[in-house]
Amino acid sequence: MKLFKSLLVAPATLGLLAPLSATANEITINDFAPAEELAVTNSRVDGLEARLNDFEAGSFSTTTTASFSVDMAIGAVDGNTTSEALTAVYGYQMDLSTSFTGEDTLAVAIDAGSNQSALAQLDLNSTGNDALTVDGVSYTFPLGDKLTVLVGDSTSGSALYSTACVYGGFTNTLDDCGNFSTAFTATGHAVAGTVGFSAAYDIGNGFTGAVGYNGQGSDAAGLGTIEGTDFVGGQLTYTADNYGVSITYADLDVATGWGLNGYYTFASNLPSVSVGYEFGEVEQVGADDQETTQWFVGLQWDELGNGTLGVALGSDGPQNEGVDEDMAYEVFYTYNVNDSMTITPALFIIEHNQAGAEDETGVVVKTSFSF
Repeated sequence: MKLFKSLLVAPATLGLLAPLSATANEITINDFAPAEELAVTNSRVDGLEARLNDFEAGSFSTTTTASFSVDMAIGAVDGNTTSEALTAVYGYQMDLSTSFTGEDTLAVAIDAGSNQSALAQLDLNSTGNDALTVDGVSYTFPLGDKLTVLVGDSTSGSALYSTACVYGGFTNTLDDCGNFSTAFTATGHAVAGTVGFSAAYDIGNGFTGAVGYNGQGSDAAGLGTIEGTDFVGGQLTYTADNYGVSITYADLDVATGWGLNGYYTFASNLPSVSVGYEFGEVEQVGADDQETTQWFVGLQWDELGNGTLGVALGSDGPQNEGVDEDMAYEVFYTYNVNDSMTITPALFIIEHNQAGAEDETGVVVKTSFSF
């Protein structure tokens, strides 16, 4: 009888255990499924990290910055020998800057722009043919606490000079503060294949000293050769709280010159005053050296309304002694539309005193963007 009861109970017991076994099997499988999902998720994360690494490898270095500027101008110049028509021009510049140590700078300037023609008095960083061109490559680095050195191609030897002038000129003629020859630049004097070297030293107590060199390093003539053109110069500057003075010397291969500059800024709403004077000698084949002079005076109100007003006059570049000098005049007002945009109406006059030369009078409106 006990065996008979056991046979009857056994199927019932198995029937109860079967669902429990099935449930246990389902729980085990379900428990392992989210582990599978985690593996898939990890695989996708690894893929995203690989893509991100590829993206970062092709992007800018974390120490590289880029800045951009665009100048657009419209105007006309009465008496210009090229054209007196109303002309619209533009200039574009991109500056890339990279630091490797936090104290050095590798700088690359890239320019583009339209043909400026009659508006060539404006410094718009234009290539003249709407094509992007590398305008300069330079590397600046410190040597100790007081010495800074710069080397570069298509770079001015006066890049680290501290000429005592606070006037921001509107035209190419007057923005050199009367220091056209002695603070030589890559564009101020033609040096084919120019390579520049400049160094500045902080003497202390407001004094700084600087030296510069330009030569034909990327030209067949080479550096420091008889066939090549070499510029060498130096500058001593003193800067106080509201004034500064500088003296500059240059040996320009076939000419020498001295430049004197100074400025004074007032505490009130009076304008800053900047002045410059330069004299030099140019070698003449079979004749006495030709003496030249240049001078400049500029006034600037940095906070007049919502902008800056500038007025300047001076000689139109270095002038030969003994002849009536050509003169240059300008007035401009830069209105700050916002932090990245300015509008500058300007008037300039180039007064030619040689026989047969006509004076030039230009009226221009320039809009500048920086970003």
